[in-house]
Amino acid sequence: MDKRTNTATWSDKYKRWQINVQRDGRRRSFYSSTPGRTGQREANAKADEWLKSGVISSNTRIHELYQQFKETTSETAGTSFRRQIDYFGDSWILPALGNKKISSLCDQDIQNVLDKAAAAGMSKKTIQGINGMINKFLKYCRRCKATAFRPEEVQIPASARLKGKHILQPSDFATLFREDTYTVYGKKVREQYIHAYRFMLLTGLRPGELRGLRPEDIDGRRVTIRRAVNNYGETTQGKNENALRSFILSDMAKRELDAQIAEYPGEEYIFNMPSGEVFHHHWQRFCKSNGMAITSPYELRHTFVSVVKHLPAGEVKPLVGHSQSMDTFGVYGHELNGDAENVACSVNALFEQILQAENESVV
Repeated sequence: MDKRTNTATWSDKYKRWQINVQRDGRRRSFYSSTPGRTGQREANAKADEWLKSGVISSNTRIHELYQQFKETTSETAGTSFRRQIDYFGDSWILPALGNKKISSLCDQDIQNVLDKAAAAGMSKKTIQGINGMINKFLKYCRRCKATAFRPEEVQIPASARLKGKHILQPSDFATLFREDTYTVYGKKVREQYIHAYRFMLLTGLRPGELRGLRPEDIDGRRVTIRRAVNNYGETTQGKNENALRSFILSDMAKRELDAQIAEYPGEEYIFNMPSGEVFHHHWQRFCKSNGMAITSPYELRHTFVSVVKHLPAGEVKPLVGHSQSMDTFGVYGHELNGDAENVACSVNALFEQILQAENESVV
């Protein structure tokens, strides 16, 4: 075993003892909040036990393990996930569970955290995020042999609700495809992201997927989603494994893509923009200026799904990068020659039907 050559030191900032040790190239930190030399000995003992056995003691406090989880994960995680670790940990997990020993953690402890979040009015998505982070943390703890605990009876509270999303209505569709300007001080100014807005509506892409689209991802009418660019400007592999996908563009979507490339040729990214925040601001300004429903760019994706909801789920889910959740279409359905082209035609027909009806009503 590796031998410890240092000793725990007191941190005035965090009010605890801390010692950093390394074994086989792996670095770990151990802590004790007990004041005085007793706390120093406790931290040293934890380090010695890890060096000796290669596992973390089951008596370790959750806040200590969470700190190690955070440090280890930060080595490979992107900015977005690191911020999630901080938010869920500091706001919900550690205040309730931080002082518990990992060996005493049970389903009810986790359920209490989720119930408290629901009582505070958190959305279902946020509560699912808290639960997901706890499960990722416990997976880390199991790898460290600190626990074998796996939650089995934890449920998202029934009172938790998904916050409602706003979508564009048919009249907004007509405006979006008719107008390409916004008004500033009484003057019409062309919207530089007009093709991006239309392309998102016609394809259901996530904003990050739109930002990550490059010319080499286009092969005729086929688009392959290989990456996403998040709000921090970082290139990622997408939201999940289903996000990496390929599909055929509808005629309307292909026209918008071609128009974008013709207007901004030679760009590294087809829909080049400085940040997601700038894109969000431009979109809402365009909506307000043209009397459209004020929505977010992501809600263009919700609008797309609302339009195509009458198509078979087995066709829509691959388009938007959603899991099939082990249903028959998802597990046993395979693409036949011509399937992708048929889906593209169906999507195109739906949008053309809506636009035609709306334009005829205006006349």
